[in-house]
Amino acid sequence: MMISEKRLASLFVAALMSLSVYAQQQSFKVVGYYNLKSATEGYRAKQLKYLTNINLWFVNPDSSGRYTQDFKGLQQFVEKAHKHHTKVLFSIGGGSKQPQYKWLLADDRRAQLIDSLMVLVMRYNLDGIDVDLEGSDIHDTYENFVVDLATALHARQKLITSAVAIYYKDQFTDKALAQYDFMNVMSYDRTCPWRPENPGPHSLYTHAVDDLNYFGVERKIPTARLTLGVPFYGYGYGPELSSPAISMGYKKIVATYKGADQVDEWKTPEGKTLYYNGLPTMRLKTKLAMAKASGIMIWEVRSDAKGRKSLLRAIHKESR
Repeated sequence: MMISEKRLASLFVAALMSLSVYAQQQSFKVVGYYNLKSATEGYRAKQLKYLTNINLWFVNPDSSGRYTQDFKGLQQFVEKAHKHHTKVLFSIGGGSKQPQYKWLLADDRRAQLIDSLMVLVMRYNLDGIDVDLEGSDIHDTYENFVVDLATALHARQKLITSAVAIYYKDQFTDKALAQYDFMNVMSYDRTCPWRPENPGPHSLYTHAVDDLNYFGVERKIPTARLTLGVPFYGYGYGPELSSPAISMGYKKIVATYKGADQVDEWKTPEGKTLYYNGLPTMRLKTKLAMAKASGIMIWEVRSDAKGRKSLLRAIHKESR
């Protein structure tokens, strides 16, 4: 039976649309920060299949430029990740202060630091470096550092990514941000235990909208170079303003309080109010990331729950 030209054209358009949807799904990044020590000592294979990228935290040199971390077992982890088509990057910096970088990023020492990072990347067949320098660790040498690091990584077809936040916005130059293949926007910690005088939700959906609007619209960064950072943890405050605040992983929250996975706040028997992201909000944030970014970033993967309460599983299902 002959197929009409009109029918052939219709099938061709349908095939193109299907390929386009498939490409969009495949390009959606799910970036998980994962502890380096945990990676070298063992891993949960089920998590790897949901992640496109793993950032191993943190690979920081000491003040003399030496790395004291134990990398034994890392090669096996990287091989397993690559079998799942998951890229693995070293993440440098972190939320805690790393004063050694002020010294190591100076003009006469920066090349040595970059060379040492490249040795590690090539030795363990990593896919790149994630730069998570924050706050006072973003020095006036930051721009030159990421320019030089990007040049070294791209020459070897490796990635350079970054963790950025709106509360450091004035410290990031346009030239520095232009070096990154993509940026993980940390849309959390609007409130935190180290500022207990300001209790409340630390990672609302509206915060995510504002953060992506700033980097995507005001800083004119294409959506393909942004991922939305989400928390797999919560903070608890109360019952008094003077009461010590607490941190708690999502896994522990939902294991302790039945039904907590369906909401974003939970009142504990001790009178504290926990603020976090439950399943409904995580689904909404995934939809937002699909529209205004190119993926989701997670801090951090080990704090996820299992089964139907898993936030990672919800992200995966929502982004298909």
